[in-house]
Amino acid sequence: MPERLGAPPAGPVLILTPTGRDAEGAAALLSAEGIESRIYPTLAALRAALDDTAGAVLLADEALFRANLNALAAHLAAQPPWSDLPFIVLTQAGIADRRQMAELNLPAKLGNVMFLERPLNALSLLSAVRSALRARRRQRQVRDHLAAQAEAAEHEAARLEARVRERTAALEKAERERQKVTMALVQAQKMEAVGQLTGGLAHDFNNMLAAIAGSLELLEIRLAQGRIEQLGRYISLAQEGAQRAAALTQRLLAFSRRQTLDPKPTSLNTLIAGMAELIRSSLGSSITVETALQKDLWPTLCDPHQLENALLNLCINARDAMPHGGQLTIGTENAHLTPAQAAALPEAKPGAYAMLCVSDTGCGMPPEVVARVFDPFFTTKPLGQGTGLGLSMIYGFVQQSGGHVQISSTVGRGTTVRLYLPRHDGAADDGQREGATATRAQATAEGTVLVVDDEPSVRTLISEVLTDLGYAVHVAWDGPSALQILSSLTAVDLLVTDVGMPGGMNGRQLADAARQQRPGLKILFITGYADTVLSGRDLLGTGMAAMAKPFTISGLAAKICTMVGSGRVQESG
Repeated sequence: MPERLGAPPAGPVLILTPTGRDAEGAAALLSAEGIESRIYPTLAALRAALDDTAGAVLLADEALFRANLNALAAHLAAQPPWSDLPFIVLTQAGIADRRQMAELNLPAKLGNVMFLERPLNALSLLSAVRSALRARRRQRQVRDHLAAQAEAAEHEAARLEARVRERTAALEKAERERQKVTMALVQAQKMEAVGQLTGGLAHDFNNMLAAIAGSLELLEIRLAQGRIEQLGRYISLAQEGAQRAAALTQRLLAFSRRQTLDPKPTSLNTLIAGMAELIRSSLGSSITVETALQKDLWPTLCDPHQLENALLNLCINARDAMPHGGQLTIGTENAHLTPAQAAALPEAKPGAYAMLCVSDTGCGMPPEVVARVFDPFFTTKPLGQGTGLGLSMIYGFVQQSGGHVQISSTVGRGTTVRLYLPRHDGAADDGQREGATATRAQATAEGTVLVVDDEPSVRTLISEVLTDLGYAVHVAWDGPSALQILSSLTAVDLLVTDVGMPGGMNGRQLADAARQQRPGLKILFITGYADTVLSGRDLLGTGMAAMAKPFTISGLAAKICTMVGSGRVQESG
């Protein structure tokens, strides 16, 4: 029977009947029905011809007796998943033949096996062959269907991959656009911050400059007129404006953690007690001030003057949050943070701390404002009424001192700020020894001081003050020239040097080189900007101190007298 139009070909029938003329007869019968066949003389030849194009196999049982079927079984086991080649085995009707055929266990070795007993007629053989070829044709249909599915899946995968590439390109484009928008937003926020900064600073600095410039101009006019009775008032006004400008620059440096600190062992309880009257007078009578100070409070190592400024700033912020009055509570406490507790706090480290707490009953702040209160230049005050440096200055000072800050606030219930400062193992400084030593040393000022600063006006002022005190003064404008002068002098009691100087040698490098020449030399750093050479808490060695510009002449004189005087006491002892 001819194959159906459009159906996959079943393939030829492979014939092996080694005895008689069964092979030729079967081939002629199949050919008459339009079925292709091929005759093979041996089982080995048949096995070699087996491939995916074969439609079926017609075997005589005598070809299988005493034959090694392992190679044929292995070949059939390696067929593709869709293939199960049909076998038609012609058997004898005798009992012995049936027993011998059963012992071969052909279904286990050949798989798809059909048995026909001889003698057989043409109809039985054709029926068996057609059935085997139909099965083979269905296998090929399954193969073609699987191939079509695989091709469709490959096309779908390619389509999905193309869509993924398109989507990825769209996402990358969107990400680039987002980054552009983000950069524009960040730039806008920077400009807003700069605008807030310049607005607040311009307002404050213009007021200070007006007081300084106006006072100096009036001072010049009165001197020209010979009217000297009110000169002290103009001098005081100019000094007050300069002090306010200096305080503002210190706040600018504080939030960036670049201010020059003078850490000392400090008792928070003593510091709060010393500021009690100032705080009460600054807050006014409508605000009640209470303290909750822990006894046996641990001392801390910090700059007491900066801590005083921070405490006063917090109190003033609390006052502004209580325009109709309220209660301010200042407390202290020994605190120990475990690693787990420190991990829950931003930038905190585990350890022992002396904690200063300032709490008010004011208007409070919403969470979105609390999240930004430490940001530089952020303020809720109108333009010109605040620079936004107060809390950021406190944050920078505490961080630079090795501690951290916590703030909590609830709208309508108030705000609490906690300053955690590291515990100091030694005793707190009573704050009086330096002043007493300075007074004694100033009364008997003598010795040699080398002043190094690249600013001529600063060199002139410092040298004149020291000369008036009775010191022998030498000046240099940079590090190399200072080392030359130092090597030519027989004795030098103190080196006063700026930190940032031209000539490739900063003040710290000069101090190190000077100590190589004179190991016990006292050194005082003066700087307007605490860059990396003096930014650490432990970088000032024995016999070294630092002062931040601008400083008062009296403060500088007291510091120098203290250092030189303490050095002479040690030498004489």
